[in-house]
Parts: sequence; structure tokens; C-alpha cells
Amino acid sequence: MCKEMTIRWTIILCVVLALAGSVAAQKSKSQNVPRQPVSKPAPEPPIRGSDTKEGASQATKSAKVLREIMGTPDKGIPLDLLGNAECVAVFPNVVKGGFIIGGHGGRGVASCRTPSGWSAPAYFEMKGGSIGLQAGGQSTDFVLLFMNESGMRSLLSDKFELGGEASVAAGPVGRTSSATTDAKLDAQILSYSRSKGLFGGISLKGSAISPEKSDMEGTYGKGIKAQTILTASKTRAPAEVQVFPNTLAQYSSRRAK
Repeated sequence: MCKEMTIRWTIILCVVLALAGSVAAQKSKSQNVPRQPVSKPAPEPPIRGSDTKEGASQATKSAKVLREIMGTPDKGIPLDLLGNAECVAVFPNVVKGGFIIGGHGGRGVASCRTPSGWSAPAYFEMKGGSIGLQAGGQSTDFVLLFMNESGMRSLLSDKFELGGEASVAAGPVGRTSSATTDAKLDAQILSYSRSKGLFGGISLKGSAISPEKSDMEGTYGKGIKAQTILTASKTRAPAEVQVFPNTLAQYSSRRAK
């Protein structure tokens, strides 16, 4: 009886030792297998043209206008409106003038929200005309807030008219806008102007906006469309033009979903 018990325990011990050895061998083998590195998506290549001087100048002037306007919170663009905007365009020093028949024209910069923050800046021109009693000329800064996807789509098109393809309304000013914008909720674009130190909402119906080809080509190269730039991360733009989206991020850092 004792002999049988001894044999039985000997067999059990051998089985246990064999299993332990097998587990240790498997563990050692798995540790010796080299781990495959986790592949990271390659960064998107930069987009750069042969002459960024004018593009950098426009981006710097537009950023300066935005900083000056937002630096007066009691009379500037309400932060909650800016926080809800999908795109922002600034047209500094738009020249207005004429006698009886007048017009205005100028260049500017726009950025839209992307999943990584504000987009690379795209370049646009604004043109418009008017008929009526008028004389003289002046330089005016314009700021446009594109408040929804419909407004953003108009900016991504080749050309659109304010008040035509895209509804536009004069934007309210001040620290908060919740009590003053109920009538403007359906507007795709809110517009502002600053002239001779005065800032406020203005209707720009009839003004046409289209990509500015020379600035776009110089900054990003031939054949690059505004739609490509406005959906691209700002890091793909030349460093010297990133001042505009960087300035926007100081006042609203919300990203597109």
C-alpha cells in the first residue's frame, strides 16, 4: 500500500514539474520575440509656395486687426459668438470710394476650424459697389464670422455674394450676445466693420468674395485651392503665415468635431 502511494505521488510530482517547465519555456520564448513597433501615421507634408512675403504680410495685418478689436471687450466681437463661429475672415484696409457710383475692394485672410484647431490661412478678395449720394474715400477693416456649416460651405466655394448665396447680418458688439442675437440666429454670416476708430456691425449685402489667386499661389504654390487650405492643419502652412490662426486660437480654441 505504501509503495503504491509513493509511486502515485512520484507520478504527480513529475507531472507538476513537467508543466512548470513547459510554462517557463513558453514565457522565455515570448520574451525573446521582438515586439513590433507601433506605427504612427506619417505627418502630412507642408504646403509652401515660392514667395510667401505678401501672404505673411496679409496674415500679420489681419491678426493685428483681430487683436485690436478683441482688445476692447465692451465694444468688440462677443466671445460667445466667436466661440460658435466655424470660420473667421478679416479684410484689413478695404478701400471705399467714389462719387455717385462707389465701390470698395480689398484682400483678406480666413481660417476655419479643423479637428486639430484653426486651419491654415487662405487668401480672399472682397469687391462691391453702390449707387447713391456719396463722395470721398476711406479705409475700412472688415471682420466676417461664418456661423454654421452653410456659411462655411459658401467660403469653400470659388465665389459667393453676401446676401445672395449666403445670408448676412450686422453683428452685435459687447461682452455677451445672447440677448441681442435672437433675430440673427438664421444668418449664416455676421459682419463687422471698423473705420476711423469706430467699430460695429454692418450689412455687406452685395459684396462678392472669392479666392485671391496671387496670394494663394505665392504662399502655397500653383493649383492649390482655398478648400484644400481651409481643411488643412495650420502646421502645413509656412511658419510666417501661421500668425493668423495662432491669434484666433488665443480667443477661441474649440476644435471641429
